[in-house]
Amino acid sequence: MRFKKNLLISFCLLLVIATQAQKDSIVLKNGDIIVGEVKSMDKGVLTIETDYSKNDFTVEWSGIKEIYSKSHFLVTLKNGQRINGTVESAEAGKKIIINGDDGSKTETTLEEMVYLKGLKSDFWSRVHASIDAGLSFTKANNLKQYNVRSKIGYLADKWQTDVFYDDTRSSQDSVKETKRTEGGIAGKYYLQKDWYLAASLNFLSNTEQALNLRTTGKLGIGKYIVHTNKQYWGLGTGLSFNNESFTNGTADRSSLEAYFGSELNLFDIGDLSLFNNIWVYPSLTENGRWRTDFNFDAKYDLPLDFYIKLGFTLNYDNRPAVKGKETDYVLAFSIGWEL
Repeated sequence: MRFKKNLLISFCLLLVIATQAQKDSIVLKNGDIIVGEVKSMDKGVLTIETDYSKNDFTVEWSGIKEIYSKSHFLVTLKNGQRINGTVESAEAGKKIIINGDDGSKTETTLEEMVYLKGLKSDFWSRVHASIDAGLSFTKANNLKQYNVRSKIGYLADKWQTDVFYDDTRSSQDSVKETKRTEGGIAGKYYLQKDWYLAASLNFLSNTEQALNLRTTGKLGIGKYIVHTNKQYWGLGTGLSFNNESFTNGTADRSSLEAYFGSELNLFDIGDLSLFNNIWVYPSLTENGRWRTDFNFDAKYDLPLDFYIKLGFTLNYDNRPAVKGKETDYVLAFSIGWEL
């Protein structure tokens, strides 16, 4: 009798544990229900882990009608508000109630939520990384070209940091090899109402413009003008310190610059996403000098986290070390993988 009683208690405990392990559920607009553990929602896509699949499910946020969870999340709203708490639908999905860890209660809607991340997420679940490469050969003049682009970053509750490295090289018979290598680290600290502080340190070496090394440190402030599940658009401004050394005998130079620019990310185009930014650097210490950096990426997602990407980078300096080399650009097609 005692054995049966203990067996019954054990079974009840296992049932409770199993129930707690799958305490999140989402209701889709087509009526389907998915039960599991909601891990995140970013750029309009929700990721949920279930017991009945080896791989996580990804669901378009626009296809969700209701969500219920007792897990604790970091939630970012369209107005830039960041809240730690639980999330549950109310009034048949017309409202979302966020019960803050500080005892607050916030009413919002699914459309107003732009980011969701489980607070119990371990270090690696907060890491994002990507690497892509392109390679081409041309028989004429034995032309060889290759490019590698890589990035790794970490997102905390109130800040994020990214490290990147890009390398482009081209060689052919009877022509000196051209190289363009760029790397750096950037960070953002998020404030209320979609404002943020920004800092970065970049390094650029470019044989086309006789740049042995350009070191640029930036410190500024920015704001997201548009921050939704379909796009981000932000503006930024600040100060930049620029130090340059050259390969053609030009004297080293340093300057203090202002900077201002824009960053746009569009990701509600099916498997296609577009990203571009432009930054302008008018010098404060070299009268009449100004520089511009422009980047554009078009990325198409493939199965198993692979993707193809078309990237364009342009650098302009109205006072380069080599006359006639004011502009340099790179157009690259590559295949990559992201974490």
